[in-house]
Amino acid sequence: MSVVQATYNGATITLSNTATPYYYGCFRKAVQEGRIPINRKIEAQMNLIDMLIANPNMYYSREPVEGYIKYCEMELCLTDGTPMHVLDSYKLWAEDILGWFYFVDRTVFEINPDGNGGKYVKKKILKRLRNKQFLIVGRGGSKTLYDTSIQSYFQNIDPTTTDQIVTSPTMRQSEETLNPLKTAILKAHGPLFKLLTRGSLQNTTGNVKDRKMLCSTKKGVENFVTNSIIRILPMSIDKLQGLRCKIATVDELLSCDIRESPIDAIAQGCSKLDDWLIVVTSSEGTVRNGCGDTIEMELDKILKGEYLAPDVSIWWYRLDTVEEVARPELWPKANPNIGITVTYETYQLDVERAEKVPSARNDILAKRFGIPTEGYTYFFAYEETIPHGATNFWQMDCYLGADMSQGDDFCSFLFLFQLPDERLGIKTINFISSYTFSKLPMGPRAKYEEFIKEGSLYVKDGTILPMTQVYDDVIEYINSNEYSVLGFGYDPYNAQEFVNRWIIEHGEYGCQKVAQGAKTETVPLGELKKLAEQRKLIFDQSIMSFGMGNAITLEDTNGNRKLWKKRRDDKIDPVAALVDAYVAYKRMSIF
Repeated sequence: MSVVQATYNGATITLSNTATPYYYGCFRKAVQEGRIPINRKIEAQMNLIDMLIANPNMYYSREPVEGYIKYCEMELCLTDGTPMHVLDSYKLWAEDILGWFYFVDRTVFEINPDGNGGKYVKKKILKRLRNKQFLIVGRGGSKTLYDTSIQSYFQNIDPTTTDQIVTSPTMRQSEETLNPLKTAILKAHGPLFKLLTRGSLQNTTGNVKDRKMLCSTKKGVENFVTNSIIRILPMSIDKLQGLRCKIATVDELLSCDIRESPIDAIAQGCSKLDDWLIVVTSSEGTVRNGCGDTIEMELDKILKGEYLAPDVSIWWYRLDTVEEVARPELWPKANPNIGITVTYETYQLDVERAEKVPSARNDILAKRFGIPTEGYTYFFAYEETIPHGATNFWQMDCYLGADMSQGDDFCSFLFLFQLPDERLGIKTINFISSYTFSKLPMGPRAKYEEFIKEGSLYVKDGTILPMTQVYDDVIEYINSNEYSVLGFGYDPYNAQEFVNRWIIEHGEYGCQKVAQGAKTETVPLGELKKLAEQRKLIFDQSIMSFGMGNAITLEDTNGNRKLWKKRRDDKIDPVAALVDAYVAYKRMSIF
């Protein structure tokens, strides 16, 4: 067993390159004995930690995490002012970022003993291994308080001057991270906070000893001994780029509606310093087609060992399958603090609500149990978006709906077929420019490639969709399937070129202008919703399921509805084309 002593941040700590981390060892034993259920992703993280234990170049020290625990229990408190007790999960997570070290060779400037001049010498420098930690935990897992404890620990224990930031989708949400710390400063339970908060904040010209050294100001929470500060910043790439912050916490990243990852922007500035740390805490999100999916795909590759990233700590709690929702004994897979920070009763009430209110099911599956969904379905319930078996409508009459409102980005065409028993068959083809496709992040790009393989999405060369080629492809699709188009419903916005050519070649009969808005959409949306509830919308394409999953409607006080694109990237164009085709179908059925 190799045990060494080294200096880190001015303190001497004992290191071992063969020891098992203490709190991880307790956790692993409980898992092996069956007392704690885990999912496949936690198992993968445990395998990565076992690899670190077996690596002779990686060193573990228990002293930093014990210092963190002692600091939290002596100095910090909860939002309501009660003393803080460090949870076992906190100990496990904190040990994983604070306990691992490695040595690097670095050339440093060493001053001569007499104080005059110096020289550059090569030394072995001790560095902390972890720079990023991702905690994906179900709602109610007390993630934000963990962020608070990490921020406060580094501000008041690290002897260097630290610039620390807190960011989340809203500024008000970020304040929840600082509120427990502000309360702890006010209460001053422990000896350190008693010392730092002694004196008056108004004393700016008198003796420095009579001033408060730790207090909440307009800038944030400041420590005037080291000039360290914790401040809130908006989750905007422009605001986060170029900072030299040492510690950053990002809350609810997977739930926010942002295209670019703020982690990369923060890390860009953090990398200018040694031993920086970014802690990302979030429950699973319902926002698809954004940076969250891209981040999760990267984390998945790390856990699978597809590429090595020992500087990243990942604790990804979730149920492995939807069927496990019915087994309360497995719920700790999604939230290790269930029964402590959130009750089983709360989870049970949400399970019952998911059964009674289908529109809330996706949100509950994601936020409580970590099961990702295809979008927050305000309008279509999850069951209504599940594709049917393979269908073929060859040589059948149909009604065509077209949504070309995003002609520079995405165009949808939908064929609606009248079937027995009030059922309606659906086939859709969609078009996107090669420029737009090349700009997609990794997450949505993988989804779009799935649509391309199933033949429901076509990529056309160029920056802007060539509508002449789109028209030719639509006609070729109709001819190859020998469809007979009885009516054509279209939103007039950006449709002039396509519609004019259609009228020239097929005549004006059956063409129905469907202007988007509550006046036109309220009735067809209501009828389509009822058909979807009875599973009478027959489709077999995953792009249609994706569009229905993203469909959100705005409803006024009179119950009037209209489709609303929550984000430009949430593709609901097939649903908009469905409304156009359905309106044409209803109008032409009169004749």
